[in-house]
Amino acid sequence: MSALLPTAIVGSLPKPSWLAQPETLWAPWRLEGEALAEGKRDALRAVVLEQQRRGLDVVCDGEQTRQHFVTTFIEHLSGVDFEQRETVRIRDRYDASVPTVVGAVSRERPVFVDDAAFLRSQTDQPVKWALPGPMTMVDTLYDRHYRSREQLALEFATILNQEARELEAAGVDVIQFDEPAFTVFHDEVRDWGVAALERAAQGLRAQTAVHICYGYGIKANTDWKATLGPEWRQYENSFPLLQRSSIDIVSLEGHHSHVPLELIELVRGKKVMLGAIDVASERVETPDEVADTLRSALAFVDADHLIPSTNCGMAPLPRSVAQDKLSALVAGTALLREELTSTSR
Repeated sequence: MSALLPTAIVGSLPKPSWLAQPETLWAPWRLEGEALAEGKRDALRAVVLEQQRRGLDVVCDGEQTRQHFVTTFIEHLSGVDFEQRETVRIRDRYDASVPTVVGAVSRERPVFVDDAAFLRSQTDQPVKWALPGPMTMVDTLYDRHYRSREQLALEFATILNQEARELEAAGVDVIQFDEPAFTVFHDEVRDWGVAALERAAQGLRAQTAVHICYGYGIKANTDWKATLGPEWRQYENSFPLLQRSSIDIVSLEGHHSHVPLELIELVRGKKVMLGAIDVASERVETPDEVADTLRSALAFVDADHLIPSTNCGMAPLPRSVAQDKLSALVAGTALLREELTSTSR
């Protein structure tokens, strides 16, 4: 990511309608067997071309080959029974039926490495891959075996590190860990959450990122946001810890959120992947709106450490809306980039 203000999206993009139900989060596949495997790769090709056509600097897979940003990874691990299900409270926000940890968790084989190698083969641009973070994985399960969120998180961190090292070897330039649980469980973030995250990223030469968001634009999340008051200051708890961590990039929501941008100062020295696109609205931002959000952050992060991005993934949006939002992100970034380069001449 050598360009000034390199653009990148957080993660998911809408899947084509022939692959999964449109505008549906975690939609079931419409294909099976070899047709599904082929369809996933066709969709991955399509999102790479779309990101390139819209002008993004860092390309990702748009999560085209996975149904859920957490459980698709967990499905490939031993020690978790998807037939034994329990209802748990996800991030203290909504109830969900989840699989059960019944024994020691382990990774028998790589999960996403083949898909990442395929992504790498489709472009010469820097590529980013997202993995679930250890705390968010723990919060998406019922644990009958370890009976310790911390111990289970550390086990998952070891597994994630195995996967991340192989992703790096496959040519991934940026490895992102998604930790929306960091906005909720502040004591656990302090006590063991950041330590588990650092274990997941240990020894990597690829750049590492942590994405901490307020969630997709689904009703459970928007209802929760309505209880948070005029300012969302949850980052105030995790950012000082992350500033002292080994993680390279911190990803956060910016546009149309109630996050005070001065909180970015708490991770001064880190790269900041700032959301300048609202994923909870189908309204497409103007380039000027994107530039304004990014410009406002420059009081708290140096321009060469700022990565314009989206607030979260865009999987539930109409495909055309998500694509137009990519264009808005790139166009708004170009406005600010021109301002910055003009003043430095």
